Amino acid sequence: MSLQTSAAIDRDNLVELYGPEHRLCTTPSTQLNLVLSPDREIDLYELEQLCDAVGWSRRPVRRVRKALQHSLLVVGLWRHDPRLPRLVGFARCTGDGVIEATVWDVAVHPLYQGAGLGRQLMAFVLDQLRAMQVERVSLFADPDVVRFYADQGWELEPQNRRCAFWYSP
Repeated sequence: MSLQTSAAIDRDNLVELYGPEHRLCTTPSTQLNLVLSPDREIDLYELEQLCDAVGWSRRPVRRVRKALQHSLLVVGLWRHDPRLPRLVGFARCTGDGVIEATVWDVAVHPLYQGAGLGRQLMAFVLDQLRAMQVERVSLFADPDVVRFYADQGWELEPQNRRCAFWYSP
C-alpha cells in the first residue's frame, strides 16, 4: 500500500469517526493526533472524567445529558485513536443560532494544556458559530482565566471579572 493510499484511508477514517466538519489540531508532537469535532457524540462518563480532571464540581449525568441535547453547539477535542478516541477537551454553546450565542463549559485536560489547544478549540467554536451567521457571542469564565479570552481578542466586561464578548466582523 502506498503512502498516498494510506493517507486517503486515514482521511476517510477521520470523517467516519469525527464527521465531515472535523478539524485536525496542530500539536508540538508528530506522534499526537488531536481532532476537533462537533459531530462525534460525547460519552457522558468520559465528559465527567474530563470535568473531574479540570477540577469542576460534579453534575448529575441526566442533567448534563439534557444540557447537551439543548445546546446549540457541542464540540469535542479528541485524542485520535482509530479504535477508541479519547475526549481531552470540550466546549458547548447555547443560543438562538442566528444572532446570539453563549459559550459554556470550556475545558482542556491538564495533560494537554499549554500547547495552544484551548485557542484552537475556541477558534473552531467561533468558526462554527460564524458559519451559522451568529453575530454576538458571550461567555462567562472564572476570573483566573478571563485573560485567556482577552488575549484572543474577546472584549471583557467593564470590570474584567467574568464575562467576555465577541462580535462578528
